[in-house]
Amino acid sequence: MGVTRDNRLASALGQNRLAMTGAAITLMLVVVGLLGQWLAPYDPLVQNLARGLEGPSRDHWFGTDSFGRDILSRVLYGARISLLVGVASQTIAFTLGVFLGVVSGYYGGRIEGLIMRLADITLAFPTLLLLIAITAAFQPGLGVVFVAIGIVGWAGMARLVRSQALVVRELDFVQAARALGMSDARLITRHVLPNCLAPAIIAVTLGMASAIMLEAALSFIGLGAQPPTPSWGSMIADGRDFLRTAPWMSVFPGLAIGAVVLGFNLFGDGLRDAMDPRLQGGARAPMPRTE
Repeated sequence: MGVTRDNRLASALGQNRLAMTGAAITLMLVVVGLLGQWLAPYDPLVQNLARGLEGPSRDHWFGTDSFGRDILSRVLYGARISLLVGVASQTIAFTLGVFLGVVSGYYGGRIEGLIMRLADITLAFPTLLLLIAITAAFQPGLGVVFVAIGIVGWAGMARLVRSQALVVRELDFVQAARALGMSDARLITRHVLPNCLAPAIIAVTLGMASAIMLEAALSFIGLGAQPPTPSWGSMIADGRDFLRTAPWMSVFPGLAIGAVVLGFNLFGDGLRDAMDPRLQGGARAPMPRTE
């Protein structure tokens, strides 16, 4: 049965060209992030002031920055940071959001009220302003960015999982297991949690794009990756004073951000449609759609 479901999912994804395009872009990010140091034609940190602000050429496909550093090499290295921030922050958001969402949806009552009010308080603040406040309170660095984005992202994940847990806990097989004396811990881990993971996985995929954008925004204002670490956001910030004379300093890292975010969004949308039981004729409870 599990194999059949996996085959249906793979078939649905394979028929979605946009999803496959997003998957290809996402896979490219993973490959570049893991192999960037071998793919880069130059050391991204080595300066050559004599060749500063050179346009795209055979020697430097993306040109050079004001310090003579190869922009292509820095874009390739910056992919590793984007991959890390997406994986690390979404792992934190997934862990906190799924745990608190399942607990609040299963138990209800005061526990649900407390967790959901904390989520409401978190969601009441503009995401970027809340991230700026958190990162500014500590020494700027990637570690702080990872944790901050993960903490800010748990609330939406928890509300999504809670809504699914409210449905699952009322299903017949869960009620039967409870009547047979199964403990709450086993009910949650064996029945409720597995049936709540699908929307959470989709939310993680879509959240990767948001995490990359937020890291770029923080790096742009100096609260993310610190120089000379090649981050796409900081590269755009370095090139803002040269937009008229050397636009390639900002254009190429900006295009990299746009392509990666588009890839994750396309793949996430395709995965959501493929896992939606209403589109597969499945018998599961309707899965909430993420925004």
